[in-house]
Amino acid sequence: MPVSIAVTGESGNGMSSFINALRRLKHEDEDSAPIGVVKTTQTRGSYSSSHFPSVVLWDLPGMETTAQSLENYLNEMQFSQYDLVIIIASEQFSMNHVKLAKAIEGMGKRFYVVWTKLDRDFSTSALLNEKILQNIQENIKENLQNEGVKEPPTFLVSNFDPSLHDFPKLRNTLRIDISKIRCHSAQKIIFSICENIINESVTSLLNKIDTGGFQDVLSIQDPNNLGDCLKSYRFFFGVDDKSLNQVAQSIGKSVEEYTNIVKSQDAQTYHQESSTLSWIGNITGFYLCTGLSYIPYYGNSAAKYLNYMEQRRLLESVAKDTKTILRKVLEDFINLDEVH
Repeated sequence: MPVSIAVTGESGNGMSSFINALRRLKHEDEDSAPIGVVKTTQTRGSYSSSHFPSVVLWDLPGMETTAQSLENYLNEMQFSQYDLVIIIASEQFSMNHVKLAKAIEGMGKRFYVVWTKLDRDFSTSALLNEKILQNIQENIKENLQNEGVKEPPTFLVSNFDPSLHDFPKLRNTLRIDISKIRCHSAQKIIFSICENIINESVTSLLNKIDTGGFQDVLSIQDPNNLGDCLKSYRFFFGVDDKSLNQVAQSIGKSVEEYTNIVKSQDAQTYHQESSTLSWIGNITGFYLCTGLSYIPYYGNSAAKYLNYMEQRRLLESVAKDTKTILRKVLEDFINLDEVH
């Protein structure tokens, strides 16, 4: 599945020129994004590059082009579909840029800020180049901080020379983030598949509990012993202590990182709960048996229903823990891969 990257900003900031520079194309090349002194981009345009395989670069119209609110702009330009957003600025980092950055951050999207016309800044200012770079960086940082936006990766470049300034750093950062995005996309797919399998397993076991066949499947001798049932459920879903320890060792983590986030792993608590429930169940069962001895069908149905509900509560708790552990294992595995 291709990674979608949006390039946005205000008209005239050099968004289309940036896309061409990133793709190492000249403006006169056949597949280049059209540029001009007027508002050239009126609708979304998509571009690809051999330098970034399976990546779609979306050239968006300027924020003010639609003459609508920021919310409408985000919806019309389909920001929800992008994996990463590059905010282009030049000459000034305006409040429109800040509002856009804040909105993108609020959507939980990864984004960069790229200043695209350093060549013009250097040629029109009497300040030293180092001072110009410092002023631009500080201005962007200050404007974002004033609106409570966390400082994103910021790159100062010239679209006319993609080999100078921060362009090499930008390319490298982009490649790393594209790799991370792909990993996280794969993680979501794997988790979704596993989640469906877990849900189907829960449904299947609940059906067997209802018909009394789950004891054979899980090798449970006493279905009224919640402690034994808990152990069997955890073993069935692979979240027992031995399995968790094996997983932790395989990715260099301590087993406590997994056991500490599990709600159903406290066997002692469940044994105590089981004993208490058994004690209550014995007393209740005595009076139920006495009171319902003349109507055994209803008495058996009530006991069966109570047992089913208790088993269901326990099973769903273990299934929920399984999903929690699965998500963390996938995240830890991806982080491990990124480190290496």
